[in-house]
Amino acid sequence: MFVSFNLIDQPWLVVRPVGGGAAVEVSLRQAICEAHLFEDLVVDLPTQKPALLRQVLLPVVVRALGRPENTRAWARWFQAGEFTPQQQDDLHRYLDAQRERFDLFHPRDPFGQVAGLRTVKDETKGSAVLVATAASGNNVPFFASRSDADPLELTPAQAARWLLHAHCWDTAAIKTGVVGDPNVKAGKTTGNPTGPLGQCGVIVPMGRTLFDTLLLNVPSGPALRSDDLPQWERRTPDTRSELSVAGSEWHTREAAGLLDVWTWQSRRVRLIPDTTPDGPWVTRVVLAAGDRLSTTPDVEPHTAWNLTSAGKTGGKNGTSVPRRPRRHPQGKAAWRGLEALLATDRQDRAATATTAGFATSRLINELRARRELMASDYPVQLELLGMVYGTQSAVFEDVYFDSIPLPLTALDTDSRVPGALLEMTAQAEDLAQAVNNLSADLRRAAGAEPIPWDKGHRPGELVLHALDPVVRRVMVGIRTVGEDFDLLERGLTAWEQKAKHITLRVGERVLATVAPSAFTGRTIKQGEKELTYRQATAESNFRARIGQILTRVQSNAAELPAPDLDQARTT
Repeated sequence: MFVSFNLIDQPWLVVRPVGGGAAVEVSLRQAICEAHLFEDLVVDLPTQKPALLRQVLLPVVVRALGRPENTRAWARWFQAGEFTPQQQDDLHRYLDAQRERFDLFHPRDPFGQVAGLRTVKDETKGSAVLVATAASGNNVPFFASRSDADPLELTPAQAARWLLHAHCWDTAAIKTGVVGDPNVKAGKTTGNPTGPLGQCGVIVPMGRTLFDTLLLNVPSGPALRSDDLPQWERRTPDTRSELSVAGSEWHTREAAGLLDVWTWQSRRVRLIPDTTPDGPWVTRVVLAAGDRLSTTPDVEPHTAWNLTSAGKTGGKNGTSVPRRPRRHPQGKAAWRGLEALLATDRQDRAATATTAGFATSRLINELRARRELMASDYPVQLELLGMVYGTQSAVFEDVYFDSIPLPLTALDTDSRVPGALLEMTAQAEDLAQAVNNLSADLRRAAGAEPIPWDKGHRPGELVLHALDPVVRRVMVGIRTVGEDFDLLERGLTAWEQKAKHITLRVGERVLATVAPSAFTGRTIKQGEKELTYRQATAESNFRARIGQILTRVQSNAAELPAPDLDQARTT
Protein backbone atom coordinates (compact mmCIF):
# COMPACT_ATOMS: atom_id res chain seq x y z
CA MET A 1 0.00 0.00 0.00
CA PHE A 2 1.39 3.39 -1.06
CA VAL A 3 1.72 5.81 1.87
CA SER A 4 1.85 9.51 1.00
CA PHE A 5 2.76 12.60 2.99
CA ASN A 6 3.35 15.66 0.85
CA LEU A 7 5.27 18.43 2.56
CA ILE A 8 3.90 21.12 0.25
CA ASP A 9 0.26 20.74 1.22
CA GLN A 10 0.16 18.74 4.44
CA PRO A 11 0.90 20.37 7.82
CA TRP A 12 4.32 19.61 9.31
CA LEU A 13 5.95 22.97 10.13
CA VAL A 14 5.04 24.43 13.53
CA VAL A 15 4.66 28.21 13.61
CA ARG A 16 3.69 30.88 16.15
CA PRO A 17 1.05 33.35 14.87
CA VAL A 18 1.74 37.08 14.96
CA GLY A 19 0.14 38.66 18.01
CA GLY A 20 0.34 35.53 20.14
CA GLY A 21 -1.84 32.48 20.38
CA ALA A 22 -1.13 28.77 20.32
CA ALA A 23 1.40 27.36 17.88
CA VAL A 24 -0.09 25.62 14.85
CA GLU A 25 1.13 23.15 12.23
CA VAL A 26 1.06 24.41 8.65
CA SER A 27 2.16 23.15 5.27
CA LEU A 28 5.24 24.38 3.42
CA ARG A 29 3.01 26.32 1.03
CA GLN A 30 1.22 28.09 3.87
CA ALA A 31 4.41 28.77 5.85
CA ILE A 32 5.97 30.58 2.89
CA CYS A 33 3.02 32.29 1.22
CA GLU A 34 1.55 33.46 4.54
CA ALA A 35 4.92 34.05 6.24
CA HIS A 36 3.89 37.58 7.26
CA LEU A 37 1.20 36.08 9.52
CA PHE A 38 3.68 34.11 11.61
CA GLU A 39 6.25 35.32 14.09
CA ASP A 40 8.62 32.39 13.93
CA LEU A 41 9.10 28.66 13.56
CA VAL A 42 8.58 26.54 16.67
CA VAL A 43 11.07 23.68 16.81
CA ASP A 44 11.81 20.57 18.87
CA LEU A 45 15.45 21.61 19.32
CA PRO A 46 17.01 25.01 18.48
CA THR A 47 19.28 23.44 15.84
CA GLN A 48 16.20 22.40 13.86
CA LYS A 49 15.45 25.99 12.86
CA PRO A 50 18.46 26.58 10.58
CA ALA A 51 17.91 23.10 9.13
CA LEU A 52 14.31 23.91 8.18
CA LEU A 53 15.23 27.35 6.83
CA ARG A 54 18.14 26.09 4.74
CA GLN A 55 16.79 22.76 3.56
CA VAL A 56 13.33 23.91 2.39
CA LEU A 57 12.06 27.44 3.12
CA LEU A 58 14.90 29.59 1.78
CA PRO A 59 15.68 27.44 -1.29
CA VAL A 60 12.01 27.46 -2.36
CA VAL A 61 11.88 31.26 -2.10
CA VAL A 62 15.12 31.73 -4.06
CA ARG A 63 14.27 29.10 -6.69
CA ALA A 64 10.76 30.45 -7.25
CA LEU A 65 11.51 34.18 -7.13
CA GLY A 66 15.22 34.44 -7.76
CA ARG A 67 17.08 36.65 -5.34
CA PRO A 68 17.22 40.45 -5.11
CA GLU A 69 19.93 41.63 -7.47
CA ASN A 70 21.09 44.43 -5.17
CA THR A 71 20.38 46.14 -1.85
CA ARG A 72 17.69 48.44 -3.22
CA ALA A 73 15.83 45.56 -4.84
CA TRP A 74 16.02 43.70 -1.53
CA ALA A 75 14.65 46.73 0.33
CA ARG A 76 11.61 46.85 -1.99
CA TRP A 77 10.82 43.24 -1.09
CA PHE A 78 11.41 43.80 2.60
CA GLN A 79 9.44 47.03 2.92
CA ALA A 80 6.36 45.35 1.40
CA GLY A 81 6.11 43.25 4.57
CA GLU A 82 4.75 40.25 2.66
CA PHE A 83 5.07 38.56 -0.70
CA THR A 84 3.24 40.52 -3.41
CA PRO A 85 0.36 38.87 -5.34
CA GLN A 86 2.72 38.31 -8.28
CA GLN A 87 5.34 36.74 -6.03
CA GLN A 88 2.70 34.52 -4.44
CA ASP A 89 1.60 33.38 -7.89
CA ASP A 90 5.21 32.52 -8.72
CA LEU A 91 5.60 30.63 -5.44
CA HIS A 92 2.41 28.63 -6.01
CA ARG A 93 3.45 27.88 -9.58
CA TYR A 94 6.86 26.60 -8.48
CA LEU A 95 5.44 24.51 -5.65
CA ASP A 96 2.83 22.99 -7.95
CA ALA A 97 5.53 22.06 -10.48
CA GLN A 98 7.67 20.41 -7.78
CA ARG A 99 4.84 18.84 -5.80
CA GLU A 100 5.65 15.21 -6.59
CA ARG A 101 9.26 15.67 -5.39
CA PHE A 102 8.10 16.76 -1.92
CA ASP A 103 6.36 13.50 -1.00
CA LEU A 104 8.10 12.08 2.06
CA PHE A 105 7.20 8.49 1.15
CA HIS A 106 7.20 8.59 -2.66
CA PRO A 107 8.08 5.11 -4.03
CA ARG A 108 10.62 6.47 -6.58
CA ASP A 109 11.74 9.87 -5.26
CA PRO A 110 11.08 10.26 -1.52
CA PHE A 111 11.95 13.77 -0.37
CA GLY A 112 15.49 14.04 1.00
CA GLN A 113 16.00 10.28 0.74
CA VAL A 114 17.00 7.41 -1.54
CA ALA A 115 14.28 5.03 -2.66
CA GLY A 116 15.00 1.39 -1.86
CA LEU A 117 18.12 2.19 0.18
CA ARG A 118 19.12 -1.05 1.92
CA THR A 119 21.99 -2.94 3.46
CA VAL A 120 23.12 -6.34 2.22
CA LYS A 121 21.26 -8.01 5.10
CA ASP A 122 18.28 -5.62 4.98
CA GLU A 123 19.15 -4.28 8.43
CA THR A 124 17.44 -1.16 9.70
CA LYS A 125 17.86 1.08 12.74
CA GLY A 126 15.37 2.67 15.08
CA SER A 127 14.14 6.13 14.14
CA ALA A 128 15.96 7.48 17.21
CA VAL A 129 19.13 7.53 15.11
CA LEU A 130 17.71 10.70 13.51
CA VAL A 131 16.76 12.39 16.78
CA ALA A 132 19.60 14.25 18.49
CA THR A 133 17.86 14.16 21.88
CA ALA A 134 16.97 10.45 21.83
CA ALA A 135 18.96 7.46 23.04
CA SER A 136 20.48 5.61 20.09
CA GLY A 137 23.47 3.28 20.20
CA ASN A 138 26.27 5.06 22.06
CA ASN A 139 24.40 8.35 21.94
CA VAL A 140 22.52 8.23 25.26
CA PRO A 141 21.61 11.62 26.75
CA PHE A 142 21.82 11.99 30.52
CA PHE A 143 18.58 11.16 32.34
CA ALA A 144 16.99 9.84 29.15
CA SER A 145 13.63 8.22 29.88
CA ARG A 146 13.99 5.61 27.16
CA SER A 147 16.69 3.29 25.89
CA ASP A 148 17.76 2.29 22.40
CA ALA A 149 15.62 -0.83 22.74
CA ASP A 150 12.41 1.22 23.06
CA PRO A 151 10.84 2.02 19.68
CA LEU A 152 10.51 5.73 18.98
CA GLU A 153 7.37 6.44 16.98
CA LEU A 154 7.63 9.55 14.83
CA THR A 155 4.71 11.12 13.00
CA PRO A 156 5.46 11.98 9.38
CA ALA A 157 5.77 15.65 10.43
CA GLN A 158 8.29 14.80 13.15
CA ALA A 159 10.19 12.46 10.85
CA ALA A 160 10.46 15.18 8.19
CA ARG A 161 11.85 17.71 10.65
CA TRP A 162 14.42 15.29 12.08
CA LEU A 163 15.38 14.07 8.60
CA LEU A 164 16.41 17.61 7.64
CA HIS A 165 18.17 18.03 10.99
CA ALA A 166 20.24 14.90 10.31
CA HIS A 167 21.37 16.22 6.92
CA CYS A 168 22.69 19.34 8.67
CA TRP A 169 23.96 18.09 12.05
CA ASP A 170 24.36 14.29 12.08
CA THR A 171 27.24 12.79 14.05
CA ALA A 172 30.48 11.66 12.40
CA ALA A 173 32.39 8.35 12.41
CA ILE A 174 31.19 4.96 11.18
CA LYS A 175 27.99 4.68 9.13
CA THR A 176 26.11 1.65 7.86
CA GLY A 177 27.22 0.40 4.45
CA VAL A 178 24.50 0.10 1.81
CA VAL A 179 24.09 -1.72 -1.47
CA GLY A 180 25.40 0.29 -4.41
CA ASP A 181 27.92 2.34 -2.44
CA PRO A 182 31.39 1.53 -3.86
CA ASN A 183 33.08 3.00 -0.77
CA VAL A 184 31.71 0.36 1.60
CA LYS A 185 34.29 -1.85 3.28
CA ALA A 186 33.34 -4.69 5.62
CA GLY A 187 29.74 -3.49 5.67
CA LYS A 188 30.47 0.09 6.74
CA THR A 189 31.95 3.43 5.74
CA THR A 190 34.49 5.26 7.87
CA GLY A 191 35.86 8.79 8.00
CA ASN A 192 32.42 10.38 7.75
CA PRO A 193 32.40 14.01 8.91
CA THR A 194 29.56 15.56 10.84
CA GLY A 195 26.78 17.26 8.95
CA PRO A 196 27.98 20.54 7.39
CA LEU A 197 26.46 22.79 10.05
CA GLY A 198 28.19 20.77 12.75
CA GLN A 199 31.45 22.29 11.54
CA CYS A 200 30.19 25.88 11.73
CA GLY A 201 29.18 28.48 14.28
CA VAL A 202 25.76 29.16 12.80
CA ILE A 203 24.44 32.76 12.85
CA VAL A 204 20.82 33.34 11.81
CA PRO A 205 19.39 36.90 11.62
CA MET A 206 15.78 36.93 12.85
CA GLY A 207 13.10 39.53 12.13
CA ARG A 208 9.68 40.52 13.46
CA THR A 209 7.90 37.95 11.29
CA LEU A 210 8.79 34.79 9.45
CA PHE A 211 8.59 36.80 6.21
CA ASP A 212 11.19 39.26 7.53
CA THR A 213 13.38 36.38 8.69
CA LEU A 214 13.27 34.79 5.24
CA LEU A 215 14.30 38.07 3.60
CA LEU A 216 17.07 38.71 6.16
CA ASN A 217 18.55 35.31 5.28
CA VAL A 218 18.53 35.72 1.48
CA PRO A 219 21.80 37.19 0.18
CA SER A 220 21.51 39.72 -2.64
CA GLY A 221 23.39 39.17 -5.87
CA PRO A 222 23.22 38.13 -9.51
CA ALA A 223 21.35 35.09 -10.76
CA LEU A 224 22.74 31.78 -9.50
CA ARG A 225 24.61 29.32 -11.70
CA SER A 226 22.47 27.03 -13.82
CA ASP A 227 23.85 23.94 -12.06
CA ASP A 228 23.24 25.40 -8.58
CA LEU A 229 20.01 23.58 -7.76
CA PRO A 230 18.26 22.41 -4.58
CA GLN A 231 18.53 18.70 -3.88
CA TRP A 232 14.98 17.89 -5.09
CA GLU A 233 15.93 19.11 -8.58
CA ARG A 234 19.08 16.99 -8.63
CA ARG A 235 17.38 13.60 -8.62
CA THR A 236 18.56 12.64 -12.09
CA PRO A 237 17.98 9.18 -13.59
CA ASP A 238 21.76 8.79 -13.76
CA THR A 239 22.24 8.20 -10.04
CA ARG A 240 26.01 7.88 -10.55
CA SER A 241 26.22 11.55 -11.54
CA GLU A 242 28.23 13.60 -9.08
CA LEU A 243 25.34 16.01 -8.53
CA SER A 244 22.60 13.39 -8.25
CA VAL A 245 21.28 12.56 -4.78
CA ALA A 246 18.85 9.86 -5.91
CA GLY A 247 21.21 6.91 -5.45
CA SER A 248 23.31 5.34 -2.71
CA GLU A 249 26.61 6.47 -4.26
CA TRP A 250 28.09 9.63 -2.74
CA HIS A 251 30.94 11.99 -3.60
CA THR A 252 33.44 14.34 -2.01
CA ARG A 253 33.15 17.60 -3.92
CA GLU A 254 32.81 21.35 -3.76
CA ALA A 255 29.37 22.91 -3.51
CA ALA A 256 28.00 24.22 -6.80
CA GLY A 257 26.65 27.32 -5.08
CA LEU A 258 24.21 28.67 -2.52
CA LEU A 259 21.27 26.31 -3.14
CA ASP A 260 23.57 23.31 -3.25
CA VAL A 261 25.19 24.11 0.10
CA TRP A 262 21.82 24.94 1.71
CA THR A 263 20.31 21.59 0.70
CA TRP A 264 23.50 19.53 1.03
CA GLN A 265 22.69 15.83 1.38
CA SER A 266 25.30 14.75 3.89
CA ARG A 267 23.57 11.41 4.41
CA ARG A 268 21.73 8.83 2.37
CA VAL A 269 18.52 8.02 4.22
CA ARG A 270 15.34 5.99 3.84
CA LEU A 271 12.38 6.41 6.19
CA ILE A 272 10.35 3.24 6.61
CA PRO A 273 6.70 4.04 7.40
CA ASP A 274 4.32 1.75 9.25
CA THR A 275 0.63 1.98 8.38
CA THR A 276 -1.61 2.05 11.45
CA PRO A 277 -5.27 2.93 12.07
CA ASP A 278 -3.99 6.29 13.35
CA GLY A 279 -2.07 6.95 10.17
CA PRO A 280 1.57 6.34 9.17
CA TRP A 281 4.37 6.30 11.75
CA VAL A 282 8.12 6.04 11.27
CA THR A 283 9.91 3.69 13.66
CA ARG A 284 12.70 2.30 11.44
CA VAL A 285 15.19 3.98 9.10
CA VAL A 286 18.27 3.28 7.03
CA LEU A 287 20.94 5.95 7.50
CA ALA A 288 24.19 5.79 5.54
CA ALA A 289 27.08 7.95 4.35
CA GLY A 290 26.30 10.90 2.10
CA ASP A 291 28.09 13.63 0.18
CA ARG A 292 31.14 15.25 1.77
CA LEU A 293 32.07 18.89 1.31
CA SER A 294 35.70 19.22 0.26
CA THR A 295 35.70 22.66 1.91
CA THR A 296 33.15 25.03 3.37
CA PRO A 297 32.55 27.44 0.47
CA ASP A 298 32.72 31.23 0.60
CA VAL A 299 29.05 31.35 -0.43
CA GLU A 300 28.12 29.85 2.96
CA PRO A 301 26.16 32.76 4.50
CA HIS A 302 25.45 31.48 8.00
CA THR A 303 28.86 31.36 9.66
CA ALA A 304 31.64 33.71 10.68
CA TRP A 305 35.19 32.83 9.70
CA ASN A 306 38.61 32.37 11.19
CA LEU A 307 41.36 33.74 8.96
CA THR A 308 44.88 32.33 9.13
CA SER A 309 47.86 33.80 7.34
CA ALA A 310 49.22 31.85 4.41
CA GLY A 311 52.68 31.88 5.95
CA LYS A 312 51.43 30.34 9.14
CA THR A 313 49.85 27.43 7.31
CA GLY A 314 52.68 26.83 4.90
CA GLY A 315 51.30 28.83 2.01
CA LYS A 316 53.74 30.31 -0.48
CA ASN A 317 54.14 33.57 -2.33
CA GLY A 318 50.81 35.30 -2.13
CA THR A 319 48.55 32.29 -1.81
CA SER A 320 45.07 33.18 -0.60
CA VAL A 321 44.38 33.42 3.10
CA PRO A 322 42.71 30.22 4.33
CA ARG A 323 39.22 30.66 5.75
CA ARG A 324 37.70 28.22 8.18
CA PRO A 325 34.25 28.41 9.79
CA ARG A 326 34.42 30.01 13.20
CA ARG A 327 32.68 27.87 15.83
CA HIS A 328 31.00 29.33 18.90
CA PRO A 329 32.94 28.75 22.13
CA GLN A 330 31.05 26.39 24.38
CA GLY A 331 29.66 27.98 27.54
CA LYS A 332 30.17 31.61 26.44
CA ALA A 333 27.35 34.09 25.92
CA ALA A 334 27.06 35.32 22.34
CA TRP A 335 27.83 38.95 23.25
CA ARG A 336 31.28 37.86 24.45
CA GLY A 337 32.16 37.24 20.79
CA LEU A 338 30.79 40.56 19.60
CA GLU A 339 34.11 41.67 18.13
CA ALA A 340 33.93 38.95 15.49
CA LEU A 341 30.23 39.55 14.80
CA LEU A 342 30.78 43.27 14.19
CA ALA A 343 33.84 42.81 11.98
CA THR A 344 31.79 43.84 8.98
CA ASP A 345 34.87 44.89 7.00
CA ARG A 346 36.87 41.75 6.38
CA GLN A 347 40.05 43.74 6.57
CA ASP A 348 39.30 44.93 10.10
CA ARG A 349 41.00 41.93 11.62
CA ALA A 350 43.23 40.38 8.99
CA ALA A 351 45.43 37.47 9.96
CA THR A 352 49.12 37.93 10.58
CA ALA A 353 51.95 35.45 10.96
CA THR A 354 51.33 35.30 14.72
CA THR A 355 47.63 36.05 15.25
CA ALA A 356 44.47 34.68 13.73
CA GLY A 357 41.99 37.04 12.12
CA PHE A 358 38.27 36.78 11.71
CA ALA A 359 35.46 37.86 9.43
CA THR A 360 31.79 38.06 10.20
CA SER A 361 29.08 36.22 8.30
CA ARG A 362 28.01 37.27 4.85
CA LEU A 363 24.49 38.03 6.06
CA ILE A 364 25.72 40.46 8.72
CA ASN A 365 27.84 42.12 6.06
CA GLU A 366 24.68 42.43 3.96
CA LEU A 367 22.85 43.95 6.92
CA ARG A 368 25.51 46.64 7.02
CA ALA A 369 24.54 47.73 3.52
CA ARG A 370 20.81 47.26 4.08
CA ARG A 371 20.56 49.12 7.39
CA GLU A 372 20.25 52.53 5.70
CA LEU A 373 17.07 51.30 4.00
CA MET A 374 15.60 49.89 7.22
CA ALA A 375 14.22 51.63 10.29
CA SER A 376 17.16 52.34 12.60
CA ASP A 377 15.31 50.78 15.53
CA TYR A 378 14.29 47.63 13.64
CA PRO A 379 14.61 44.76 16.18
CA VAL A 380 17.00 42.33 14.48
CA GLN A 381 17.88 39.37 16.68
CA LEU A 382 20.85 37.13 16.02
CA GLU A 383 20.41 33.47 16.88
CA LEU A 384 23.73 31.69 17.35
CA LEU A 385 23.73 27.91 17.21
CA GLY A 386 26.19 25.07 17.27
CA MET A 387 26.45 21.41 18.15
CA VAL A 388 28.87 20.06 20.72
CA TYR A 389 30.03 16.55 19.84
CA GLY A 390 31.94 14.07 21.96
CA THR A 391 34.16 11.00 21.44
CA GLN A 392 35.45 11.61 17.91
CA SER A 393 32.28 13.55 17.08
CA ALA A 394 30.34 10.27 17.14
CA VAL A 395 27.83 11.37 19.81
CA PHE A 396 25.87 14.51 20.63
CA GLU A 397 26.96 16.08 23.90
CA ASP A 398 25.27 19.45 23.98
CA VAL A 399 23.65 22.18 21.91
CA TYR A 400 24.95 25.74 21.86
CA PHE A 401 22.16 28.29 21.52
CA ASP A 402 21.96 31.99 22.30
CA SER A 403 20.03 34.95 20.97
CA ILE A 404 21.13 38.58 21.20
CA PRO A 405 19.70 41.86 19.91
CA LEU A 406 21.70 43.53 17.13
CA PRO A 407 21.34 47.33 16.98
CA LEU A 408 21.63 48.25 13.30
CA THR A 409 23.67 51.31 14.29
CA ALA A 410 26.32 48.86 15.56
CA LEU A 411 27.05 48.06 11.90
CA ASP A 412 27.83 51.69 11.05
CA THR A 413 31.59 52.07 11.16
CA ASP A 414 31.21 55.88 11.27
CA SER A 415 29.07 55.69 14.40
CA ARG A 416 30.22 55.57 18.02
CA VAL A 417 27.84 52.67 18.69
CA PRO A 418 30.06 49.74 17.62
CA GLY A 419 32.97 51.11 19.66
CA ALA A 420 30.69 51.61 22.66
CA LEU A 421 29.40 48.03 22.47
CA LEU A 422 32.90 46.61 22.17
CA GLU A 423 34.05 48.79 25.07
CA MET A 424 31.19 47.48 27.21
CA THR A 425 31.91 43.82 26.46
CA ALA A 426 35.63 44.34 27.05
CA GLN A 427 34.84 45.96 30.40
CA ALA A 428 32.74 42.96 31.38
CA GLU A 429 35.62 40.60 30.61
CA ASP A 430 38.08 42.83 32.49
CA LEU A 431 35.81 42.97 35.55
CA ALA A 432 35.59 39.19 35.58
CA GLN A 433 39.38 39.01 35.41
CA ALA A 434 39.65 41.52 38.27
CA VAL A 435 37.58 39.20 40.46
CA ASN A 436 39.70 36.24 39.38
CA ASN A 437 42.85 38.18 40.31
CA LEU A 438 41.33 39.02 43.70
CA SER A 439 40.63 35.34 44.30
CA ALA A 440 44.15 34.37 43.22
CA ASP A 441 45.81 36.96 45.50
CA LEU A 442 43.66 35.92 48.47
CA ARG A 443 44.47 32.26 47.92
CA ARG A 444 48.19 33.06 47.78
CA ALA A 445 47.86 35.14 50.96
CA ALA A 446 46.25 32.15 52.70
CA GLY A 447 48.96 29.74 51.54
CA ALA A 448 47.08 28.11 48.65
CA GLU A 449 47.56 28.14 44.91
CA PRO A 450 45.24 30.05 42.56
CA ILE A 451 42.49 28.14 40.77
CA PRO A 452 43.89 27.00 37.38
CA TRP A 453 42.36 28.89 34.45
CA ASP A 454 41.20 25.66 32.79
CA LYS A 455 39.94 23.82 35.87
CA GLY A 456 37.38 24.41 38.56
CA HIS A 457 34.92 27.27 38.86
CA ARG A 458 36.52 30.69 38.91
CA PRO A 459 34.54 33.49 40.59
CA GLY A 460 34.86 35.79 37.58
CA GLU A 461 32.20 33.64 35.89
CA LEU A 462 29.75 34.86 38.53
CA VAL A 463 30.38 38.42 37.35
CA LEU A 464 29.76 37.53 33.70
CA HIS A 465 26.61 35.63 34.63
CA ALA A 466 25.25 38.57 36.64
CA LEU A 467 26.20 41.10 33.93
CA ASP A 468 24.58 39.06 31.15
CA PRO A 469 21.04 40.50 31.41
CA VAL A 470 22.44 44.00 31.87
CA VAL A 471 24.47 43.77 28.64
CA ARG A 472 21.42 42.54 26.75
CA ARG A 473 19.26 45.38 28.06
CA VAL A 474 21.88 47.90 26.95
CA MET A 475 21.99 46.35 23.46
CA VAL A 476 18.21 46.65 23.17
CA GLY A 477 18.30 50.24 24.44
CA ILE A 478 20.99 51.24 21.94
CA ARG A 479 18.55 50.50 19.09
CA THR A 480 16.81 53.81 19.84
CA VAL A 481 19.93 55.95 20.28
CA GLY A 482 20.35 56.92 16.64
CA GLU A 483 22.75 59.88 16.46
CA ASP A 484 22.05 61.04 20.02
CA PHE A 485 25.52 60.47 21.43
CA ASP A 486 24.66 62.23 24.71
CA LEU A 487 21.98 59.58 25.26
CA LEU A 488 24.53 56.90 24.38
CA GLU A 489 26.99 58.29 26.91
CA ARG A 490 24.33 58.42 29.64
CA GLY A 491 23.48 54.83 28.89
CA LEU A 492 27.11 53.77 29.18
CA THR A 493 27.45 55.63 32.47
CA ALA A 494 24.40 53.80 33.81
CA TRP A 495 25.95 50.53 32.60
CA GLU A 496 29.18 51.26 34.48
CA GLN A 497 27.28 52.07 37.68
CA LYS A 498 25.42 48.77 37.48
CA ALA A 499 28.54 46.84 36.50
CA LYS A 500 30.48 48.32 39.42
CA HIS A 501 27.74 47.39 41.88
CA ILE A 502 27.60 43.79 40.60
CA THR A 503 31.38 43.36 40.59
CA LEU A 504 31.81 44.72 44.11
CA ARG A 505 29.04 42.44 45.32
CA VAL A 506 30.78 39.38 43.87
CA GLY A 507 34.10 40.61 45.28
CA GLU A 508 32.55 40.85 48.72
CA ARG A 509 31.43 37.24 48.47
CA VAL A 510 34.98 36.23 47.61
CA LEU A 511 36.34 38.23 50.53
CA ALA A 512 33.79 36.69 52.90
CA THR A 513 35.21 33.20 52.26
CA VAL A 514 38.88 34.05 52.80
CA ALA A 515 40.81 32.19 55.48
CA PRO A 516 41.90 34.23 58.57
CA SER A 517 45.55 33.60 57.73
CA ALA A 518 45.16 35.85 54.66
CA PHE A 519 44.99 38.88 56.96
CA THR A 520 48.64 38.58 57.97
CA GLY A 521 49.57 37.31 54.55
CA ARG A 522 52.42 35.29 53.12
CA THR A 523 55.80 36.19 51.63
CA ILE A 524 56.97 34.27 48.57
CA LYS A 525 60.46 34.39 47.16
CA GLN A 526 60.67 34.55 43.37
CA GLY A 527 64.26 34.71 42.21
CA GLU A 528 65.89 37.59 44.05
CA LYS A 529 62.57 39.23 44.98
CA GLU A 530 60.32 38.65 47.95
CA LEU A 531 56.63 39.22 47.23
CA THR A 532 54.10 39.62 50.03
CA TYR A 533 50.44 38.80 49.52
CA ARG A 534 47.89 39.87 52.12
CA GLN A 535 44.15 40.49 52.23
CA ALA A 536 44.34 44.28 52.50
CA THR A 537 46.63 44.59 49.47
CA ALA A 538 44.48 42.22 47.41
CA GLU A 539 41.32 44.19 48.20
CA SER A 540 43.02 47.51 47.48
CA ASN A 541 44.29 46.29 44.11
CA PHE A 542 40.83 44.93 43.28
CA ARG A 543 39.05 48.22 43.98
CA ALA A 544 41.69 50.20 42.14
CA ARG A 545 41.39 47.92 39.11
CA ILE A 546 37.63 48.49 38.99
CA GLY A 547 38.29 52.22 38.92
CA GLN A 548 40.69 51.79 36.00
CA ILE A 549 38.17 49.71 34.03
CA LEU A 550 35.06 51.80 34.69
CA THR A 551 36.37 55.26 33.90
CA ARG A 552 32.97 56.98 33.81
CA VAL A 553 32.08 56.33 37.44
CA GLN A 554 34.13 57.91 40.19
CA SER A 555 35.88 55.75 42.72
CA ASN A 556 34.62 55.76 46.27
CA ALA A 557 36.48 58.11 48.58
CA ALA A 558 37.66 55.19 50.68
CA GLU A 559 39.44 53.57 47.77
CA LEU A 560 43.20 53.88 47.59
CA PRO A 561 45.05 55.29 44.57
CA ALA A 562 45.51 52.69 41.88
CA PRO A 563 48.78 50.78 42.35
CA ASP A 564 50.86 49.23 39.59
CA LEU A 565 48.87 46.07 38.90
CA ASP A 566 51.51 44.48 36.71
CA GLN A 567 53.69 43.70 39.71
CA ALA A 568 52.93 42.29 43.15
CA ARG A 569 53.75 44.40 46.19
CA THR A 570 57.27 43.85 47.50
CA THR A 571 58.58 44.34 51.03
